[in-house]
Amino acid sequence: MGWAYITLALFAGIVVPVQAGLNAVMARHIGGALNATFLSFIIGTSALAIILAVTRPALPGIAAFGQVPVWAYAGGLMGLIYVASSTFLAPKLGAATLLALVIAGQMIASLIIDQYGLVGFPENPITLLRVLGVVLLVAGVVLIRAF
Repeated sequence: MGWAYITLALFAGIVVPVQAGLNAVMARHIGGALNATFLSFIIGTSALAIILAVTRPALPGIAAFGQVPVWAYAGGLMGLIYVASSTFLAPKLGAATLLALVIAGQMIASLIIDQYGLVGFPENPITLLRVLGVVLLVAGVVLIRAF
């Protein structure tokens, strides 16, 4: 695994609590988490449109969209759930607790996804060490929330 990938993944992780905080501030000023989520998606979509216009990647034909499994389109809904939930919860839980719970949830779901090779991932069996890792993450959530 290259350092560029590791660095990009760390950067993506850094922006998650920042995004939650920024969206929570926005929510206080524009009438709640759903309004802030909507505006966040408008801003993100606009930025993406600019990036696409500048980079000019090859666009898929209409037929390509019909080849995508129907369940794969739920990814956009998952983004909505995450952004709206984190916007709502950030001021109530704080950044550390919110992200510890999000990461714990991600790890639990990831074990199940890997075990069965769901949503396009290869099968990667649950092992005692992987379960122990998740248990330690959940214990970390408890410690972060308790103090």
